[in-house]
Amino acid sequence: MNTDELYIKRCIELAQKALGKTYPNPLVGSVIVHEGKIIGEGYHHKAGENHAEINAINSVEDKTLIPESTIYVSLEPCAHYGKTPPCALKIKELGFKKVVIGAMDSHDKVNGKGKKIIQDAGIETISGILEKECIELNKRFFTYHEKKRPYIILKWAESGDGFLDKDFKPTAISNSLVNQFIHQLRADEHAILVGTQTALNDNPSLTVRNAEGKNPVRILIDFDLKVPEDFNIYNHEAPTLVINSKKEETKDHIKFIKTEKENFLNSLMETLYKEQIQSVIIEGGGYTLQKFINEGLWDEVIIIKNENLKLENGTKAPQFDFKPNQTLSFRDNFIEKHIRKSIS
Repeated sequence: MNTDELYIKRCIELAQKALGKTYPNPLVGSVIVHEGKIIGEGYHHKAGENHAEINAINSVEDKTLIPESTIYVSLEPCAHYGKTPPCALKIKELGFKKVVIGAMDSHDKVNGKGKKIIQDAGIETISGILEKECIELNKRFFTYHEKKRPYIILKWAESGDGFLDKDFKPTAISNSLVNQFIHQLRADEHAILVGTQTALNDNPSLTVRNAEGKNPVRILIDFDLKVPEDFNIYNHEAPTLVINSKKEETKDHIKFIKTEKENFLNSLMETLYKEQIQSVIIEGGGYTLQKFINEGLWDEVIIIKNENLKLENGTKAPQFDFKPNQTLSFRDNFIEKHIRKSIS
């Protein structure tokens, strides 16, 4: 690994500290290097606050070293005025010697403009360093802007004999270690979705309990509004979108969004894109999960398997015939991860 790659790798590590907290902004890390020594580093903590480059610049004690320094950033510096001024202009103004960029920003407001501002100022600029890893870091952001839909993770737990529950009643399948993993997953992603049947059967609150982090936005697909409003999914713990065919209204933290049943998945994707949801965990049940699988609408699939548990009768696990990219073992459970190749 050459030195440029080493410093971009550090940018990625820094950026990951804010996973789940920067929506709708991407995860970005930045490092400032003077004569082979890191003199400043920073990352974007949350939307509305300083971008990574500014945090890195602010952390440099001796600002006179900046014109002799290289700034590394995992994503192309922004060129537009949002809640904060453009980072590309700040880099130009301070006159860095060199700028090294991980991935270019495909988002239409940036897309090469940041790099151009810096190059036009006569600053040496390199991009595409550890590009694959930098795109992977922002798979949610890139999927959202390029495919006009959220990054989709399908998730379920099944018994050794392929059931989601016993006799159609809620059944604990995964162990406590896996539950911690699942709660961390919720904290890392933007939203979580269930259908009517799951909400009625399990009365879940879909919040983060056994991990650190924010509660995801809850999405309930409930065409005929069968789920009573005193159910956990309606409590005040997280913003909630209710996709239904009856009404369109917003009250407090709950937004009812009316949609047609025909061509449902397409209109759901459009709705979630409009609501700026960048990633969503589909927690099913079986019917909802199978719909996504049949349409080929997924970026990642997480299957928790408890091989020793035999349930014999109940809701069948979804039909999904792919080989996992990765298998993780959690005592007597294991997790199969399937990741779709390349998001771009």
